[in-house]
Amino acid sequence: MRIILLLCCLVYSFSAHANIGDMPKEQQLAMKYMEALTDHDYSALRRFYSRETIFYDKTANTTYTGSRQIIGFLQRAHEGVLEYRLNIEHMFNTGSLVVIIGSYRLRGPGDQYGKPGKVIDLAVPGVTTLKFDNNTERLIEQMDLMDYQTMSDQLESQ
Repeated sequence: MRIILLLCCLVYSFSAHANIGDMPKEQQLAMKYMEALTDHDYSALRRFYSRETIFYDKTANTTYTGSRQIIGFLQRAHEGVLEYRLNIEHMFNTGSLVVIIGSYRLRGPGDQYGKPGKVIDLAVPGVTTLKFDNNTERLIEQMDLMDYQTMSDQLESQ
């Protein structure tokens, strides 16, 4: 009986995930962008950015404009990070605007978070919106709304 239940769970888990080719073009573009972001693939990210691209963390009230500023920020933020990924809970789009709801998981040195000598593990819930230019397939704007209180609570317990 356990084996049948396990097999049913496995079949359901594989069928519940959409194939990237089945997604709308905008969501496919968003997935490629998020993969480059979480893989720290700065050369791929440069292809998504222009001088006018805006990276806005609304919760932290921080804005970076243009490829150079955004890449510089990301390189500083990713420094020493051992693992960084996005667990998408829901994604939808309306035209060129893609909304991603999920949590960013990161594992890395605690030095950046006031925990020197420790390896920290965080899962920060948030919403990321991406607006693309459909003609050039470049990112116009990324806006993040992150639950920094949850991040703070996680850091406190580590």
